[in-house]
Amino acid sequence: MPGLIHDSDDHRAIRESVAAIAKQYGPQYFLERGRTGGHIDELWNDLGEAGLLGVHLPEEYGGGGGGMAEAVVVVEELSAHGMPMLIWVISPAICGSILAAHGSHEMKQAWLPALADGSMKMAFGLTEPDAGSNSHNLKTTARRDGDGWVISGQKYYISAIDQADAVLLIARDDDLSTSDHKALSIFVVPTDTPGLSIQLIDTAIVSPDKQFTVFLDEVRVGPESLVGQAGKGLRQVFAGLNPERILVGAICGGVGRYAIEKASDYARNRKVWSSPIGAHQGVSHPLAESHINVELSRLATAHSARLADQDSPGVGEAANIAKFAASEAALKALDQAIQTHGGNGLSLEYGLSELWFVTRLMRTAPVSREMVLNFVAQTSLDLPRSY
Repeated sequence: MPGLIHDSDDHRAIRESVAAIAKQYGPQYFLERGRTGGHIDELWNDLGEAGLLGVHLPEEYGGGGGGMAEAVVVVEELSAHGMPMLIWVISPAICGSILAAHGSHEMKQAWLPALADGSMKMAFGLTEPDAGSNSHNLKTTARRDGDGWVISGQKYYISAIDQADAVLLIARDDDLSTSDHKALSIFVVPTDTPGLSIQLIDTAIVSPDKQFTVFLDEVRVGPESLVGQAGKGLRQVFAGLNPERILVGAICGGVGRYAIEKASDYARNRKVWSSPIGAHQGVSHPLAESHINVELSRLATAHSARLADQDSPGVGEAANIAKFAASEAALKALDQAIQTHGGNGLSLEYGLSELWFVTRLMRTAPVSREMVLNFVAQTSLDLPRSY
């Protein structure tokens, strides 16, 4: 289906490579693994071998040397084939980007090549039960213990940590915090470290990437686990948060494409009273409007990726706008695709209804639509702060 995005030759080659691998598996593979609690190791390994997990990471550490623009192409195309892959956003994108920006040379050598080829995965541990969007209010603490740290606390809604070799953990640094200032530090914590345990959160989301509560009971880590400079974690973590928002935009752009393509095909071929249902404006106009909104969101996502790669000061605004626009557009497109299919929209055979909750999640995570509106109101419109 033609759209407003016109790929460069390099991006077209990346998109074609992703599509070729995705077609070998198909959306039912992804959904079946999500239903049964299975993983997508075969697909993940093929993407890694093709160099499609680390396209944005530095070449000297095993990546493709590209940027967010290339990562958007990969993530969107996977989603456009019915595979909204949260672990891609988490492991090579969020964690890989933070390590590439702030990790030591030794840490980069230890982790980035493995994240890029898919042989290792990393979860991201920021969210907590009582902190929500207020990262300044983290209760998970790290306190000095010799030349290392002891970490205690709890993380919530941590995606795919059951698949991960380590978690990139953000904690309040007790030794550097004061009553007026809560300093944060970032640590790479192997998931087999004594004192770290996980518990599955039952959700309605059908995805191979499950959600977990993470418990940290006197977890001891050495000095090699610290990312960058102690106490500077709040600034450092934004090296991963803007890519996260941009790539959620990419996931939603892909889901929107997938939904509209399936609905349009159904509307062209489904006949009622001898004519295709797509001939009726009550069917065609909502799909056309959904297509317009999805394409506009794709442009916003591509723009935010370019700003990220240029290290532009406007990337925060652009990333939030892209995430907001894409999540709204994708959910509306998916809803309209289900409606176009009538009763078949709820059939597992058509692969639409099971994408609902993972798409709905994107209105809430990684930042809620309300917090995006707060950000835009305050930073773009210079309105008074609400918090």
